[in-house]
Amino acid sequence: MASNAVSSRTLVLMVMSIAINMIGGQIVSMLKLPIFLDSIGTMLCALLAGPWAAMFTGLLTNLLWGLISGPIAAAFAPVAMIIGLVCGIMARIGWFRSVPKVIVSGIVITLALTLIAVPIRTYLFGGATGSGADFFVAYINAVGQNLVESVAITVIGVNLIDKILTAIIAWLLVRGLPQRTHNSFPNMAAVS
Repeated sequence: MASNAVSSRTLVLMVMSIAINMIGGQIVSMLKLPIFLDSIGTMLCALLAGPWAAMFTGLLTNLLWGLISGPIAAAFAPVAMIIGLVCGIMARIGWFRSVPKVIVSGIVITLALTLIAVPIRTYLFGGATGSGADFFVAYINAVGQNLVESVAITVIGVNLIDKILTAIIAWLLVRGLPQRTHNSFPNMAAVS
């Protein structure tokens, strides 16, 4: 009986997290900002329910977004999954307990996603995905870096800002939840 309650809570959390991801990402996309803010929900899910639920949340977000807006979002589903996995692992091992640790977690998440995002952005999309970061790829490429280097520099630079900011937002939101919510999600012990 208790596992059904946990499963139901986790499922509701995942649905809410997908909505948060899509709303944040859509606002940034409409404004053509050079950040993403499309993984706040995935990180919330990672902090509350752990890495596997967060991986699935990232996957579903990008697949759903791909159905709605086109294939670019779906192509980055592996990136969303690695964000959920690494964030969940960092939370479980205690790296979401203070602002400095949350910042380090954002850096680690960025380094992990870079390994997945650079080949996708470079080889599937020639460096241009329609995001606000495209300007940076084009500029760095124009001043003499090859395309892979231009994409890598942009992915690291943009995602350092984005994932640190996203991690801090998710951490603050989770810390602000009532105690009964903390008790409902066993992963919370690693965040408080």
